[in-house]
Formats: sequence, C-alpha cells, structure tokens
Amino acid sequence: MPDAALPTIALLATGGTIAGAQTGEPSGAYRAGSLPVEALLSAVPGLQRLARLQPEQVASVGSQNIGLDTWATLVERVQALCADPSIDGIVITHGTDTLEETAYLLSLVLPWSKPVVLVGAMRPATALGADGPANLYNAVALAAHPQAFGRGPLVLMNDEIHEAALVQKMAANGVDAFASPNGGRAGTVHAGTPRFVRPAGAALPARFALPPRGDDGSRDWPVVDIVHAHAGMDGAVVDFMAARARGIVLAGVGDGNASDAVLDALERAALRGVAVVRSTRTGSGWVGRNVEVDDDARHFIAAGPLSPQKARVLLMLALAAGVTQAEAQALFEQA
Repeated sequence: MPDAALPTIALLATGGTIAGAQTGEPSGAYRAGSLPVEALLSAVPGLQRLARLQPEQVASVGSQNIGLDTWATLVERVQALCADPSIDGIVITHGTDTLEETAYLLSLVLPWSKPVVLVGAMRPATALGADGPANLYNAVALAAHPQAFGRGPLVLMNDEIHEAALVQKMAANGVDAFASPNGGRAGTVHAGTPRFVRPAGAALPARFALPPRGDDGSRDWPVVDIVHAHAGMDGAVVDFMAARARGIVLAGVGDGNASDAVLDALERAALRGVAVVRSTRTGSGWVGRNVEVDDDARHFIAAGPLSPQKARVLLMLALAAGVTQAEAQALFEQA
C-alpha cells in the first residue's frame, strides 16, 4: 500500500507513443494511444514509493489528433486539480508530436501553483528499449519534488527537464529528440532525483482564459493558420488563408523572412484585419521587429523567441482575449 505521507499526484493520460502498441513485425509500426493508463502504470516498478497516484484517462489519441476541444477539456481538468487541496502535483502523458504546444498553452492559462509535468516517449510501450517507463517514473518524481513548484508546466524527456516556453521536438526519431535551443534545459533527473540548473522565478498568474463558449456550447477558438515559407513561393496560399483566418503565422526562412510575393500577400491580409506574426522555420533564434522586414510599415508582429507552433498558440489566446496588434507585440517580446 502507498504511504499516506507521500504526495498525491494526479496522472492524466491522453494517449501518444508512450501508450502505443506495435502493430506488426517492423519495429517502427505501431498505433499510438492503444494502452490504457493502468497498463502504463503496471510497467513502471517503484512508482508506489514516489507518490500516491490518481490515474485518469482523458483521451486515447496520437498527439497529431489533439484538437482544440481536447485542449479545453485538459485545461479545465488541470485547473480543477490545481484548485483541489488534496492534489500535490499533476503528470500528463502525451504524444510527442504536439507535446510542446500543449505545454505552452497550459503555461499561458494555468496558475503556477502546483507542479505540472508533461511526459511522452519516442518508442512505443511494446518496443525493445521502450523509454516510456523511465520517463514516466522520472515525471512522477519531478511532480512530487518541492523544487518543481513555481516553474509552470515542465516537460520531462530522456532524463532532461525543459520549460514549456523553450522546449522543442528537434528530431523525428531517437530518445534524445527534445531540446531547448534558445535557453537550454532547466535541469535533469538522475536516479529519481531532480536537479535544476537555475532557480525558479516568481510564480506567474494565469494570463489568459479559454475562449468563451458559443450558443452551441463549443468554444470560439480564433482560426490561426501557419504558412511555411520556401524558395520560389508565391502569395496564393496566403490569400487563401486570409479569407478564413483571424491570424496567420509565417514560418519564415532565416530571420522570419519570405519572398516579396508572400510578404505582399501577408501585408494585404494585415490591412484586412488579419493578425500576422513573423517567426522562423529554422528551429532557434530570435525574430526581432523591423529586422530585414519593415514590420511597422507592413503591420506585422515579430514572434521573438517563439517557434511557429507556439506563436500560433499565443496568437489564438490573444485574439480570443481581444488583444490589439500593439498589445500583441508586447506579449511576444515577453514570451
């Protein structure tokens, strides 16, 4: 029986590779989200010595299918757990493909009152050398540790701790696929003991609420699309996006740049009231305002350190909150 003096950790499972099962002989073929949370726990010896766990299945999908409704459900559940005095921390198992986006969303809407740790795996649960059990063990250890407080949502992969605003999936394969190129990892977990490389900052209040519900009960998420710049690109896809979206994020070449035709199309969109954010497809670096592109003249927003996918998350929440273009620029500079 778990020790009553141990911390209580809520474990929310959403599926992903960590709950994946192989579908045939090739080691790379598997179906994400096949195993229930109870199966994940049974594969990790020693968890009962770390915490009392309260498992809950929130979803059973690959994270490429984590949608806005699932985000809203997850946020509401985590908010309730943060408000529950009997819960000391929260672990979320999640597919790796969009794990960084969910982590960043949670960092923008949750009070940083309790540790929230997102964890996944690069190999399915039934594969040789599956990394999920060790990752899950370390995630529970991290969520139960006093030094995890006041840091906002954290990501635990391959013995490394990453902050939600900095972490990126940098490779399609391999257990070391995650990194924080713009700031470095926040720490490591060794033998179940977290070690941080820098102290926690001041706890931040929730900055955004979820978009409001419409008459049908669904949440009114603003449509924000990402356009990926490439050589020889014209502006047709931008014009198409501008007809339906409230915001467009440019995953630009280099310092958030694109062909003249694309920039002109984005300017047309901005003049129609579409919020346009320039970011970089390179994977790291800072997209500064009015560097190479005249953001003032074209009515663009510079993404600062945010990747295209995280810029989209911030822009959606900002638009839902009625943030103006000038206010949005300040948000990206503080990200």
